Amino acid sequence: MDISAPHGSKTTRIGHMFEDADQETLARILAWRDKPAKHQPAWPNTEELEATLSYLSTLPPLVFAGESDQLKEKMAAAGRGEAFVLMGGDCAETFADCRADRIRARVRTVLQMAVVLTYGASVPVVKIGRMAGQFAKPRSSATETYGGTTLTSYMGDAVNGHEFTEEARTPDPRRLVEAYQHSASTLNLIRAFTTGGFADLTKVHEWNKGFMANPAYARYEALAGQIDRAMRFMKAAGVSDESFRTVDFYSSHEALILPYEEAMTRIDSRTGTPYNTSAHLLWIGERTRELDGAHVEMLSHVRNPIGVKLGPTTTAQEVRALIDKLNPMGEPGRLTLIARMGASRVCEVLPTLVEAVKADGRPVTWVTDPMHGNTITASNGLKTRRLEDILAEIRGFFAVHREAGTYPAGIHIELTGDDVTEVLGGSEEIVEDTLGERYMTLVDPRLNHQQSLEMAFLVAEELQQHLA
Repeated sequence: MDISAPHGSKTTRIGHMFEDADQETLARILAWRDKPAKHQPAWPNTEELEATLSYLSTLPPLVFAGESDQLKEKMAAAGRGEAFVLMGGDCAETFADCRADRIRARVRTVLQMAVVLTYGASVPVVKIGRMAGQFAKPRSSATETYGGTTLTSYMGDAVNGHEFTEEARTPDPRRLVEAYQHSASTLNLIRAFTTGGFADLTKVHEWNKGFMANPAYARYEALAGQIDRAMRFMKAAGVSDESFRTVDFYSSHEALILPYEEAMTRIDSRTGTPYNTSAHLLWIGERTRELDGAHVEMLSHVRNPIGVKLGPTTTAQEVRALIDKLNPMGEPGRLTLIARMGASRVCEVLPTLVEAVKADGRPVTWVTDPMHGNTITASNGLKTRRLEDILAEIRGFFAVHREAGTYPAGIHIELTGDDVTEVLGGSEEIVEDTLGERYMTLVDPRLNHQQSLEMAFLVAEELQQHLA
């Protein structure tokens, strides 16, 4: 992994996608190339990389500028306390899991959580999937060593393969095209599910079919019964609204592989401004949020709503500087701050940051990522998290905002719709001895379907208290 690899001269990869850009706009779009870029693959064949990126730049956008603008408005509403953001999906998508059943299961889980939040707390829920683009992940070490053999770390299917062989672990730029193709097919399915009847609120019972009886599902069934009665009442009263049958579902991923993100940048024909068309919302990770780094530079020049992960070492000065760089004019909905402090640190570190942003006055949307600060290694060597720690960080996040008089606007979580055993705890009582039974993640542990619902009920209760 070359953390400060050269990115090519500014005369390369400037094709038809930037034909409508003036020189000033073009210079901004390409400015990231002069900055240090962490966690970039060491591509072995730069000519093949350039050819791949040139081809990607000719492909249609995966999302459209108008959709990103709509999401920005909804993120602004969440920042004001008029909505709540639910962002969830796989830690790292894989090409093999881009199947209709797996995608449907993740969408269903997010929809069920959204129903719990909407009905339980009486707030609109902004639904965003960590889907259709989350094919790359930064790694703590550039290499892995097993049995005396050292190879490049797995960085996600967009870069290399998970198998521990030299061939699989060699970064392959052709995988970027596969990432585009799988993102496109995933978005097509998501749109079909969310507009073609699957998301109909009259089907809330059907979403729960096929799962074993347990406290989380029983509680969901009781809530679904209440929704059914409400829907029947509205139908009897002559109320008919298309919004009960379809939902808006947006895509997001970490903007990590910068040449790919540049290749997916387009000039909007309406406004003449650049948008990243690989997802509706992009975020910058905790490991790549340096003010003088390439990731912050790139996203400062696209018009999408963007997010930044903030870990426990973040200072108030750094947050103010990030706002200066990423949202200097204070555009509502533009910037989401995603706190990932850890259960033991959230109440210690977050208040100073919240107060600094409050004093600054420019609007942000505060979201909690209660997953990444609570990662541990089990006695059997598996990476895991404790559900009780995840829920404790959520409670701390809400407590900090209650004390500050600000709004806790959302949650950002890693989940799957499958019945995995990757996170300890929950009503099915996953313990270290049972972690390996259905441990399927290639990178980070995810909440399973049942644990996701348990979390949704807790968040709904916290929102009720906050809004009371």
